[in-house]
Amino acid sequence: MATTEQQTPATVLAQHGLSAEELYDSLTDNCTKPLRLDDLLYEAAERVPGLVPTRAEIEAERQRKLSEKAGVELAQGLLTAEILANSRTGRHLVESMLRPTPLALEHLDELRSEGRVDLGHARVTRRGRAGVLELCNPRHLNAEDNATLGETEAAVDLILLDPGIEVGVFRGGVVEHPRYAGERPFGAGINLTHLYHGRIDFLFYLIRDLGYVNKLYRGLIRPQGDGLGSTEKLWIAAVEHFAIGGACQLLHVMDHVIAVRGARMYLPARKEGIIPGASNLRLTRFVGDRAARQAILSGREWTAGQPDADLICDEIAEPEQVEPAIDARIEALTDSGLVNAAANRSAIRAGQEPLDLFREYMSTYAREQAYCHLSPALVRNLEEHWNADRRRL
Repeated sequence: MATTEQQTPATVLAQHGLSAEELYDSLTDNCTKPLRLDDLLYEAAERVPGLVPTRAEIEAERQRKLSEKAGVELAQGLLTAEILANSRTGRHLVESMLRPTPLALEHLDELRSEGRVDLGHARVTRRGRAGVLELCNPRHLNAEDNATLGETEAAVDLILLDPGIEVGVFRGGVVEHPRYAGERPFGAGINLTHLYHGRIDFLFYLIRDLGYVNKLYRGLIRPQGDGLGSTEKLWIAAVEHFAIGGACQLLHVMDHVIAVRGARMYLPARKEGIIPGASNLRLTRFVGDRAARQAILSGREWTAGQPDADLICDEIAEPEQVEPAIDARIEALTDSGLVNAAANRSAIRAGQEPLDLFREYMSTYAREQAYCHLSPALVRNLEEHWNADRRRL
């Protein structure tokens, strides 16, 4: 991977007499126009040639295996880190990523009239006062990749936008894998086979955590009257079989976790060689510093039903009791009213993770994850621990 000979974004900007803040202001009309991260970076590529890769250059990168990439995505991580490090531009970018997606707005009337929307890799179904989101990647045990990302975010948006829904439920869709056929594993994390073959962009990591994961945690920001309003709701996770990697990260932003007895929850970051999303920021709040380090650096696992797993899941259910448990929890979370629940949720978050703390973390994450994504060590880890070189797409 050729990353060492590239000029950094700061150097390129300096050659054009610009700073990252000045570039951001020119692209967003002084922080008045929301731009999603990918659109922002591609517009920056057109405005300042050689700063970050163009859409065409990224499309060319997608045709290469991870070990053969030219490394142009590194500049995306470095520029994003600079933008997020600035409190003004960084806050604007974080808030821009909390806007509803066009895909969600396109399907909102369908959800309100039909009670169901099938986006392909994500489905939303109204269930009483709840909206159930199913992450559907049946061949890959509900792993996440470029194909699932936009549809999952739109599904989160739909649940947050529908006024008839008071609480969201996140669960895995039914899979085809022979070992779990007809069952609903919560999620296998990032699709490591696609990652190894170069099918997952670097921006996947940033769009995921600034997008739908942060929306699960903070809700939506959208135009309202003369200003901006916000909408957030409580979320339930229904964990069956396993929550691996990115799926385990989701548990950090849920308000209630129902786990089937024996379900495994862990972050295989050590064996992958990447940073596990915002777990480095959030996991300590649940399990303490020492256990968090054991999980992230040494692969510690939790098994639902064992005492230490009580720190990351709220309720243990037997396999046949999952559906009644979901219904009971929906009722319990909605019987005191949506306004009260959202207010308490917001107050808890204000003390735990103010937006600026998240913004500063994501600045570090953008920079360090870019180096991890393009590291030869990641390729070696995928071959050694995942046999990725022998798996078919």
